[in-house]
Amino acid sequence: MGSNFIYDYIIVGTGPAGAVIAKTLSDDKRTSVLVLEAGGNNDKDKPISDSTMASELEEQFFPQYFWQGEGVPQTGLDDRTFEWTTGRLMGGGSSINGEQYVRPTSRVFKEWESLLGPLWSPNRAIQRFKRLEKYNGKTKNTLARGYHGRIDIRQAPVNPTSMAKKVVTAIERATGFPEILDYNDPKTPIGPFTRWQLYQNPNGRRESSSTAFLSSDILTPNGRGIDGRQLRLFSDSTALRVIFSNKRASGVEFLKSGKRIIAHARKKVIIAAGINSAQLLMLSGIGSSKTLKEAGIRCVFHNPHVGRSLRNHTLNFAVFQSNPHDRPLPSNDPNALYTGGAFLPAPLEIDSKRRRAVQILGIGSEDDTLTLGLIYLHPKSRGSIKIQNKDPLKIVLADEGFLDNPSDMEAIKNIYKIYVKDIAAELNSIDPTYRLISPTLETIDDDIELEQFIKENFDHNHHQQSSLRMAPLRNGGVVDRRGHVHGVKNLIVADASIIPFTVDGNTSAAAYLIGYTIAKQIKRMIKGKRGGFEEDSKIAKNNQKRDCPAMPLTAIRAVSFHIVTGSSRLGFSLSL
Repeated sequence: MGSNFIYDYIIVGTGPAGAVIAKTLSDDKRTSVLVLEAGGNNDKDKPISDSTMASELEEQFFPQYFWQGEGVPQTGLDDRTFEWTTGRLMGGGSSINGEQYVRPTSRVFKEWESLLGPLWSPNRAIQRFKRLEKYNGKTKNTLARGYHGRIDIRQAPVNPTSMAKKVVTAIERATGFPEILDYNDPKTPIGPFTRWQLYQNPNGRRESSSTAFLSSDILTPNGRGIDGRQLRLFSDSTALRVIFSNKRASGVEFLKSGKRIIAHARKKVIIAAGINSAQLLMLSGIGSSKTLKEAGIRCVFHNPHVGRSLRNHTLNFAVFQSNPHDRPLPSNDPNALYTGGAFLPAPLEIDSKRRRAVQILGIGSEDDTLTLGLIYLHPKSRGSIKIQNKDPLKIVLADEGFLDNPSDMEAIKNIYKIYVKDIAAELNSIDPTYRLISPTLETIDDDIELEQFIKENFDHNHHQQSSLRMAPLRNGGVVDRRGHVHGVKNLIVADASIIPFTVDGNTSAAAYLIGYTIAKQIKRMIKGKRGGFEEDSKIAKNNQKRDCPAMPLTAIRAVSFHIVTGSSRLGFSLSL
């Protein structure tokens, strides 16, 4: 392999955003695109393609498909630590997550629109989701769903089990919110339901960004575009840094087959590396000048917001004894994965009845238990990502800040005190076999014991977002409304790390939307049909005044770290 490559666009990562952008840009056969993926193509591996194995991927296949890492001790959780990991394979997090397809609600996009303008309005988001998805399920609002996109979405199961029906009835009675058919219908975002919407083909096999957007009609097995498409994929290729020329991103240095290689971009470099995007920006000289100086990295642009404002949803559980005669899933559809669920408002937020704040996930098992995963969707705690030095292999100091804000603990306690306690009573009245066993009712009624239970029972969601927030620079932003990195030219970030306000559900749908929206904006610029890009260019030029003190550029060693989008764990660490 040579040491010099030139393309119009270079994309780092094949997760939901990266894959969508690669396919969309290369639809124009005059446009050349290089995609770098640190892992390989494992789409046909049984653990990846078989949806029934989603719950055990991280537990049993961690070395094969995941990048290894660990976060710093969490002071809010008695110094417990959690994995800091992402998928290291084609499709990134979409290839190893729990397959739940959850669009952010219109309430979320109204917040995005208020900060970023009409590009991120609820109506535009709905139209883009419709173009992306191929929905296979029931709905009463066909105007909100898409049926001709590339992402297969399966609503399952067709025939819910008695366990799922009992759970949903109990939630309905306990909360007063009636059962809903389609939680991704903007008109019905709140309520319990028996059928989840899953990233699955009609036959139940996993659908990922790789299978949807980098499939055999797009790429050959050796990573070359089909039918004149100027798309090239380099797998097993680890990005080391973005290369700049006078604050213009001009290429990417990456490691492949033990060799350090530089690829040049005529137009733009696009980072879609998920939780690793912040690290890659800092390794490239964009971040806090103080942090970069300590790491021995020449500062290209001083932005103290890089790696800040990291957010993640909380995750806890409630376990019930169940009826041994109730099956958790239909015998003819083990790919359905989940036993009912719900989206609800916060228990005590009377004025926000239509705002999603709690996600409940039913997980039935063959050992006569039912577990409810309890996710708080609006935590106020914030974390950070910080590099230790210029070595790309050195694990970042990822501090997710779980429960640092006391209001988060209060919110989770109320989920147990109100929702779990009332659901337990209703479920027991429906079927006395169902009994809450963890936590006990006595624990819920004792504030000190409940807090301790929450800390010990706390688990890790792979819903990391907002470490490179999409917002004006003065508002803590790292990228603008089109993903352009403040202070430099021709560099874009497009993945869940740029989410400006916390999404109210799993993050992968938002990542797909971000990739698609930014890809369409780039294509508009190519065709010269938009005038707003000159404005963005002027803003970037003004931002360049925030230069860092010059310092020597030390050569980066040819070592490997992983860059792909997103990550996940199920088996009681719910994912994207």
